[in-house]
Amino acid sequence: MNSRKRIVVVGAGFAGLHAAKTALRQTQGRVEVVIVNPTDYFLYLPLLPEVSAGVLEPRRITVPLVNAARGVRLVLGSVDGIDTDEHRVYFQGPEDERGSIRYDRLILAPGSVNKLLPVPGVSDHAHGFRSIAEALYLRDHLIRQMEIASNETDPVERAARTTFVVVGAGYTGTEVAAAGQLFTEAAMRRLPNLRDQRCRWLLLDLAPNVLPGLDPRLGRATDAILRQRGLEVRMKTSVAEATADGVKLSDGEFVPTRTLIWCVGVRPDPLIESLGLPTQSGRLTVDTYLTVADHPDVYAAGDSAAVPDLTRPGEITAMTAQHAQRQGVQAGKNVAASLGFGEAAQYKHHDLGFVVDLSGAKAAANPLGIPLSGFPAKVVTRGYHLLAMPGNHPRVVADWILDATFRRQVSQLGLVRGTSVPLDTASGVERPSGEH
Repeated sequence: MNSRKRIVVVGAGFAGLHAAKTALRQTQGRVEVVIVNPTDYFLYLPLLPEVSAGVLEPRRITVPLVNAARGVRLVLGSVDGIDTDEHRVYFQGPEDERGSIRYDRLILAPGSVNKLLPVPGVSDHAHGFRSIAEALYLRDHLIRQMEIASNETDPVERAARTTFVVVGAGYTGTEVAAAGQLFTEAAMRRLPNLRDQRCRWLLLDLAPNVLPGLDPRLGRATDAILRQRGLEVRMKTSVAEATADGVKLSDGEFVPTRTLIWCVGVRPDPLIESLGLPTQSGRLTVDTYLTVADHPDVYAAGDSAAVPDLTRPGEITAMTAQHAQRQGVQAGKNVAASLGFGEAAQYKHHDLGFVVDLSGAKAAANPLGIPLSGFPAKVVTRGYHLLAMPGNHPRVVADWILDATFRRQVSQLGLVRGTSVPLDTASGVERPSGEH
């Protein structure tokens, strides 16, 4: 029998991966650390738009956990129950087998899924963007619309198939729109019948400006770059209804389209709601040490945790990759401290700035509060991603060089069918543990 204490981490996204690595390092291998996750890789979500635009191959942003978390034991499974009295985690394995694992300390970091709003038709006609499957499907879908449009004789139908609507002007939506527009324009140039066709992209959000909640200078720089490229950036506007023929906007306009991309935000993984533990805004209630209320042996971090923000009293931290990664590190340290290795500390975040990749040679960034845009911001953005990724660096750089040197391959792969990527990623498709 193994007499070592065991730390179980649920999820291998930014929070879970860094929690496991830190706990193992802090305990010097004298405590068993186990990750329970549906996949055997860490998904680097910030570069997912580059997969959908054909810049990066999918495997570039999927880092094998055996490499990213050496020494940590991986259990493949989707966690669907936790017994805090028996100290046991229950999961469904990759071949639908049932399993469970005992823990001495538990770190909950299952991440988040697409956020749905009660808008008629959205769940039936919109595409989400939180997984490799969704990114690959979107890439095929964009190419397919171009190819169908090239053989379409009806100008109205052709215009609808070359019109793309993105809802949500946060990180994901902005980057998807920027990358998608350049990708579809490149595809159209190779189709003779579409060389004179306008490719229309709309970016919508109910907020008054792009990248709401961030440094206004970052939003203004991003907005200017997108508009200069010809994107229609419509703030204080969203979708009121989605149909097979198009979308009705909140201002009453109907936009004929076959492509609606839903990037309005994320919500905690449904596992959190099922646990019966105290929550705040759908996220687990924790203290500044990341301990779940009334459960000193259970910790939570990332999108699934409502972590008090010590820099903004009375508020909780935002659902971002920066917070998730740093909370994961602190959770790992605090769990180790609870077992006698080191000292626990409160989580306090100091903003180092944000980066937004706008595809091509453009980006917007504010490292350490210094506003940048254009190519200098692009250099900072790609440098940040290489530092933040836990592996695959040479392969990512190689793909970037190839994309800058040669034309992108524009052809459908046909690997993912539409029925495999419902917008509600809680029902049947991969549930990534990474946070955006």
